[in-house]
Amino acid sequence: MNLLLKSRPILPGFGISLGISIFGISVLIFLPFIMMVLSSIGIGWTGFWNIISDPRVLSAVWLTLRLSILAALTNLVFGTLLAWVLVRYEFPGRKLLNAFVDLPFALPTAVTGIALATIYGPNGWIGGLFAEDGWIGSLIGARQIAFTSLGIWIALVVVSLPFVVRSVQPVLQELQPELEEAAATLGAHRATVVRRVILPELLPAMLTGAGMMFARATGEYGSIIFIAGNIPFETEILPLVITSKLEQFDVQGAAAVALFMLLISMSILFLINLLQWKYQKKILGWRS
Repeated sequence: MNLLLKSRPILPGFGISLGISIFGISVLIFLPFIMMVLSSIGIGWTGFWNIISDPRVLSAVWLTLRLSILAALTNLVFGTLLAWVLVRYEFPGRKLLNAFVDLPFALPTAVTGIALATIYGPNGWIGGLFAEDGWIGSLIGARQIAFTSLGIWIALVVVSLPFVVRSVQPVLQELQPELEEAAATLGAHRATVVRRVILPELLPAMLTGAGMMFARATGEYGSIIFIAGNIPFETEILPLVITSKLEQFDVQGAAAVALFMLLISMSILFLINLLQWKYQKKILGWRS
């Protein structure tokens, strides 16, 4: 009798809740992926290989993956620092800065892209400084930010910044400063405190934020097309290739490219989750 009471859930309705959840996930997530796979299967393996091995597609895949990983690594550092500042310091405007972190979530991506293209364009406030007649461009040589891979990287950093901040911030709020003070009283240097006390607690949340950032960056479209220039083999991202195929009514080709990118992204996300799982298991082993 006691075993039955212990195994009974606190809230009733587990069966129907699980059924509704599985049905919703199947309709909203699994079913579109299945249809994409079926559309790709229709062209056969040879046709699928010919599409994904196209030099233009491979160039777009490499550009998208490379800049997405660079943006994730950048935000992994600066996003963690921003979360640290928001949690550990009191200063005027802190709540306002904390609200601004979520601005990329609130703004439409097209608005973000137009704003970035305006600021970093050749005639923009920042882009103009790097032009030939700008004072920075006259010192280090003219360099264009917008319509280059550098502009794409900036756009990806902007739209993916909130993921790592909001992933790390709750962990920092729960991390008691007394642990750092205890390590300092035992003679640990600041670098040792960061490496042995703070980072082990933050790393799982950082990996979670990095995974979400990477997933957002690989599929980003609206904020990039205005600042990328969309030059094939130079600044053409993969979502633009997919959109171009759809505009040409090549649905199967677009599905094949999307499936190829999906497989690559899922492999990288699986690797990140595997590292996170192994690290958490290792931490639990240390604590036990």
